[in-house]
Amino acid sequence: MPLQNLADYFNDRFGQEHRSSFRPFLLENDVISTLFGQIKISSLFLPVRLASKPEEIIGHAGKLKVSTHEVQYLYSDEIENLLSNRPHADNNFESIIDFDRLSRTTHMLNYLPLAHLQGSLFLEVDPRHILGIKKDHGAYFEEVIHHCGLETNNIVITMAVSSPYAKHYPALIAGLINYRVRGYKIALNFDYVAQEEQAFELITQLRPNYVSLSARTLDQLRDNTLADKLRHLNARVEIAGGQSILQQIDQQSFALLAENTGFTLVQGAYYESLAIQDSSLKD
Repeated sequence: MPLQNLADYFNDRFGQEHRSSFRPFLLENDVISTLFGQIKISSLFLPVRLASKPEEIIGHAGKLKVSTHEVQYLYSDEIENLLSNRPHADNNFESIIDFDRLSRTTHMLNYLPLAHLQGSLFLEVDPRHILGIKKDHGAYFEEVIHHCGLETNNIVITMAVSSPYAKHYPALIAGLINYRVRGYKIALNFDYVAQEEQAFELITQLRPNYVSLSARTLDQLRDNTLADKLRHLNARVEIAGGQSILQQIDQQSFALLAENTGFTLVQGAYYESLAIQDSSLKD
């Protein structure tokens, strides 16, 4: 289906759900952008590569590109009140749920030109979204995926793990399992495995397909045992049947860290610069 037709479909669907004439999805220069209040969001796709063979891309991580947007005066009040007038306005998660859905739909539409590569699309889901949905996690987005002619098994639902949500881990695990039942893959994104046993327990209980960390975050640490901790983590991930990803690798030292501590997958500007160099040499 042409991209404009898909944008029209999701605009109509949004209008019906919110009883609104506002149409958030825009098609400009073959790219979908989405309006949410006074911001415009679009997509950036970061290649996820095999650590042992970086030229091989296994998927892409969808990230938001955000810019400001001057709201049309006819719609400004309508946008601001879309959520406050919802029947569940006592739930602070409502706006998060809507933003998450709009963001993921935007990524899905923009990903379609890359879908022929048959790789995985990693999409971030806010923990508050998972907590705000009481059942049937992934059902709404499953309809989006199928309408685009794709499958849930190509989608990786990525959730950031952080200590403020520790008391909600049972509910978060239950929600992520609901996604898995519908065919989605699951990824946990740790800032840093500071509370190692708690992290290991999560990995053991959920058995995620992927566990990721940020090289930039690790670089800020002063920990002489870091390499050993990462090897231990990667071994636990492998035992649980998953793969580990070191993200935001923007220099060679981070690439060596990934190689020396057993990460399966890598992502970052360092590999993009190598790919550009290889391409120029071939030319």
